[in-house]
Amino acid sequence: MAEHNHPWTGAIYVDGRFRPPAAGGSLPVRDKSSVEAIGVAGNAEAEDVDAAAASAVTAQREWAALPYTERAAVLRRVATALGNADGLRELIMRETGSIAGKADYEIASAAGELTEAAALASRPVGEVLRTGHADRFSVSERVPVGLVAAITPWNFPLVLGMRVIAPALALGNAVLLKPSPETPLSGGLAICELFEQAGVPAGVFQVLPGGEAVGRRLVEHPDVAMVHFTGSTTVGREIARTAGSLLKKTSLELGGNNALLVLDDADVEQAAMIGAWSSFHYQGQTCISAGRHIVDRQVADAYLRDLTDRAAAVTVGDPLRDGTGLGPIINDAQLARARKLLDEAVAGGARILTGGTNEGRFFRPTVVVDVDPASALWTEEIFAPIAPVAVVDGVEQAVALANDTRYGLVCSVVGADVQRATAVARRLNCAMVHVNDATPQDEPLAPFGGIGQSGLGGRAGGDSNLEEFTEKRWRTVASGPVHYPY
Repeated sequence: MAEHNHPWTGAIYVDGRFRPPAAGGSLPVRDKSSVEAIGVAGNAEAEDVDAAAASAVTAQREWAALPYTERAAVLRRVATALGNADGLRELIMRETGSIAGKADYEIASAAGELTEAAALASRPVGEVLRTGHADRFSVSERVPVGLVAAITPWNFPLVLGMRVIAPALALGNAVLLKPSPETPLSGGLAICELFEQAGVPAGVFQVLPGGEAVGRRLVEHPDVAMVHFTGSTTVGREIARTAGSLLKKTSLELGGNNALLVLDDADVEQAAMIGAWSSFHYQGQTCISAGRHIVDRQVADAYLRDLTDRAAAVTVGDPLRDGTGLGPIINDAQLARARKLLDEAVAGGARILTGGTNEGRFFRPTVVVDVDPASALWTEEIFAPIAPVAVVDGVEQAVALANDTRYGLVCSVVGADVQRATAVARRLNCAMVHVNDATPQDEPLAPFGGIGQSGLGGRAGGDSNLEEFTEKRWRTVASGPVHYPY
């Protein structure tokens, strides 16, 4: 995967072509396991955003004017090409530090987002309204927002980018995408040619890798009508403040401090499998990982034994090697944060049952008990393969502890009595809840997002995208002469 073989080398993607950024800056791209260079992307600046926006404004109008069948056909072609994209699987693995299964999921899920978005293009976008005027035709219709800025994270760069790109384009918008500096290739530049070859006109989809300056200009740019951000709650607050002062539409998919509740009648083996996957998959580096295991005392000892055994059995290492279960933490800063959270919790009385060690960025799956509920390890999003476990007496304590958070993204409840577990699930203050399944769930048709400090704005997925990426317009037509006093 040598740099010189790719058109994206040192480039951004503006107005249908790869070109160097105006200031000539670059972003090195590294294998997260070996830390060796695997490529280089352009490092855009604010002036590149201005150029891209100018191109997008005209292109968006022409794109929106096309018959929906043409937009849908383009998206279907991208979906087909995505599965055959040479080297994309390995690129995701190396750029994100993920195992093959996670890379395969990203590609398949991204294709699913495109396919469902293609169907979205044909959905009815209006309704005829009753009117008190005999000679008036009145309709409420949905029109494209216009220019959408998408700022996406590094953990699932392909699918979380496509979750915005696909429905936004299907509904007639143009998209300016800023992928994370950690993953500028699989997060954007590596798929530009697929869109171009599929027939997306120049200027409709553009990619601007870069840092804070690019993100800030996207949020502030007068031609950007909507900002879609997926990332930390801290950055989301800043975007909300800026966009709010400019009265811009925003959709913020933010962090989570998700609870997994194990009831007293749970099948312990099943619960521990669900718990291990919820906390350890992709090194715990997702907003929908389980950061709090709340377990009834009647099954706690057995659950901890099984969860500890599962954690100890996971192979940690280079994802390109067969049999690897977990790869590296994404970068040194994230590793240092995880170590700090864990070390502080242990200093406060927590006990590590397994794990708690790392070799470089390779962090062992960790099970920890007796965590102070005021500890940051319990109250904050972890983003590392750490499973803090609290033992409770009964459902009331479990629900109270689960709801004792400012976040509201996802929870899971595990119990043999499905009706009882479902009743518990309904009491949880989160936007997504799963019964007898893991916290990490995502489907193109399902509304995805959070409440509280976990999100602001609409929901991605299915019909929710119709509301997300359009605005309502009231239109009337008078069928005859109208008469007013003057």
